[in-house]
Amino acid sequence: MFFLLRRLPDGDVELTRFERGPSGRLEVAGVETIAAADLAPRVARLEHDHSPRWVWDDTPRWYPRLLDAGVTVARCVDLRLVHAVLRASTATPGFASGGPRPGPWDVAQAAPGESDGLFEVVPDSLPDPVGEFVAQREAVEASPTRGRLELLVAAESTGALIAVEMRHRGIPWSPRVHDELLTAALGPRPSPGERPARMRTALDEVRRALGAPDLNPDSPAELVKALNRAGVLVQSTRQWELQRHEHPAIEPLLRYKKMQRLLVANGWTWLDAWVRDGRFRPDYVPGGVVTGRWATSGGGALQLPRAVRGAVVADPGWRLVVADASQLEPRILTGLSGDRAMARAGAGDLYEGIVASGAVASRAEAKVAMLGAMYGATQGESGRLVPRLARRFPDAMALVEAAARTGEAGGVVDTLLGRSSPRPSDDPGAVGDVGVAAGALPPEMGVRPADRDARSWGRFTRNFVVQGTAAEWALCWMGALRRRLHARWGAALDAPHLVFFLHDEVVVHAPAAVADEVAVLVTESAVEAGRLLFGDAPVAFPVTVAVVDDYSQAK
Repeated sequence: MFFLLRRLPDGDVELTRFERGPSGRLEVAGVETIAAADLAPRVARLEHDHSPRWVWDDTPRWYPRLLDAGVTVARCVDLRLVHAVLRASTATPGFASGGPRPGPWDVAQAAPGESDGLFEVVPDSLPDPVGEFVAQREAVEASPTRGRLELLVAAESTGALIAVEMRHRGIPWSPRVHDELLTAALGPRPSPGERPARMRTALDEVRRALGAPDLNPDSPAELVKALNRAGVLVQSTRQWELQRHEHPAIEPLLRYKKMQRLLVANGWTWLDAWVRDGRFRPDYVPGGVVTGRWATSGGGALQLPRAVRGAVVADPGWRLVVADASQLEPRILTGLSGDRAMARAGAGDLYEGIVASGAVASRAEAKVAMLGAMYGATQGESGRLVPRLARRFPDAMALVEAAARTGEAGGVVDTLLGRSSPRPSDDPGAVGDVGVAAGALPPEMGVRPADRDARSWGRFTRNFVVQGTAAEWALCWMGALRRRLHARWGAALDAPHLVFFLHDEVVVHAPAAVADEVAVLVTESAVEAGRLLFGDAPVAFPVTVAVVDDYSQAK
């Protein structure tokens, strides 16, 4: 059963009930109007009585107010997120409601925290959710890969619920510890407009070594000129390029840049802006990257540096259950390709298994070779080692090679569940840029955003199938864990709950008395996610779980 919510011009809410008709198709079974003030209790009753899928235009627009009223829902259909999947997917060629150009259903998600009283604010109200929902269901049900696509859109929508719930509960954060960590790394908090003491010390060393007493280290152009004048011939101030040179200025400059990144990304200004009442509430953007990975629109939760993770401190009487999916993307490649030799290698530590296969000599080489295979490295150490993997694991290497060739030809590749890659022609400026934005083309492997050619796009599609399917696995993992937590303890304030997600890692805040039980559920959920995607295929998805008092203890 589906209940669709639509906001009316007068502020009330129209609720449309959909049920299966005699033909098996969804049909409107009833429509009613609910006063805005009565929405939360009405949703709570319907959730209890029917456990439906709630259908709405944008989860951040509806769900925060329900959570504020103490109402949690188990399932939803986020029309905007599903629209984005179906509009691009090769599995739904008949879905054309978006047209050849982006339409109103392609707008960004509502900005968390911006409210007009009941609903989260979006740039424009999305039109006709009833028609959009019907079109989406028809497209999914007509798809030749309906089963997989159903799982994808359900997982994507569940991810939207989880993102809002995590922001609502927040990550437990200690401002006192954060300040202590910053002081240790940078020096005491400076006056406004000044640099911290340790940064000033490093800057003085750089200026002396370069003979540039007035150097502004935060100006890349000025810094490159000063380095070149001192005989350090660089074209940029990227870390990997600076590290190639030996000069007295390099070490303090790298030290300064590291401190500068910390100060800008998670310094005292960040602390003042983002931590309130002992909680950091990041703005997650599910599906914010073309591969399906999440992004953030504020707070930088997906780039949380190790230097401040000690500030993530469990409440008194609570613990943090931190789980990391080991070697996720190589294992996803194993499942996608059905490579039994790689599956055997991954029975334990995958990289050690690759060494035992005779493909490479060390675990470090195994990791470099695998990254090179998934990211398309053809030079250096990775380029030398990848052919060895191809001889030992031909099915896995053939899969990424085929994806690369498709991309080079301007074609589209798909994740396991049916998310499709963009074509270069979709955005003439996207070749290279999309891959870098998706984390699929690391610049240290010699791929530049400006390298807009077919080979660059092939590198992107090579990794798209792996990274995108890994994102699907992670959504299924979180969804399974959320369902288990709610089934065991409910969604009350004193129940264990997800508070953080980072691509292949989750953190649950749990009462100390049940933390070990939560750890078991985390592992069971990873097994379930693997089964949902790959059935009985011989690929394992082990997770490393730690029960700790603060996040830094898990590393």
